[in-house]
Amino acid sequence: MCLILLAWHAHPEYPLVFAGNRDEAYERPSAAAGFWADDPQIFGGRDLEKGGTWLGLTRTGRMAAVTNYRDGPAARVAPRSRGELTAAFLRGTDDPRAYLEGVVACAADYGGFTLVVGDCERLYCTSNRGRGIEEIAPGIHGLSNHLLDTPWPKVRRGKQRLSDLLKAKETELVEGLLDALADRTVAPDSELPDTGVGLQRERELSPAFVAGERYGTRASTALFVSRGNEVLCVERRFGARGVPEGEAVQRFALYKGARGRKTKEAGQDV
Repeated sequence: MCLILLAWHAHPEYPLVFAGNRDEAYERPSAAAGFWADDPQIFGGRDLEKGGTWLGLTRTGRMAAVTNYRDGPAARVAPRSRGELTAAFLRGTDDPRAYLEGVVACAADYGGFTLVVGDCERLYCTSNRGRGIEEIAPGIHGLSNHLLDTPWPKVRRGKQRLSDLLKAKETELVEGLLDALADRTVAPDSELPDTGVGLQRERELSPAFVAGERYGTRASTALFVSRGNEVLCVERRFGARGVPEGEAVQRFALYKGARGRKTKEAGQDV
């Protein structure tokens, strides 16, 4: 993903409010968000080239998301896919912080990334470009192709939009977040970061929603976990130049929530 907005224990009804845009080459094959055929406890999109994911959630409340880190043209192709980092956490049982300690040990095998993992109690992030492992404090956070809460224009605008929605009910919250993710406003040159890709490319990548010729926003996702351990996910998918390709709404229950209690039988959708 290339833009993540988080309200963590900041909304009165939803301990986790997540909104994100996945930016990727249009030609790279992927599957829409759903339960994985080879591991039905995992819900998320799927990179069909490498088998990983940019965003996923399990029935037990484990969550993982990853962005790449933009620091100039890639000098080489990394031996391992960043999508492995999220998929391995979702498939595993390690405590989130312990998992990230293992990631740090092999972080050089991947291209630049910032990784967010957690459960219904705690969220952590790390990057192989700085700052080590950090616990994410309750509040509003944003992440693009850098470190958590780096104040790039799209991150600042997105966090403000999310803040304005903190008292909103479900319908307003969903539409408000998807509207924020659809923002194609190009940032002024004076506000652009310098990540080594050149001024024109910085302009093209500065909106929340990227609509390039060969690369752009492929999916916009709004995902919520309620205090009753109910999950709502709304995903809008896009093709080249931002042409809409469909929308899916899915609801399901976590069967092991923040306090480890069973709320609904595994496999039951609502």
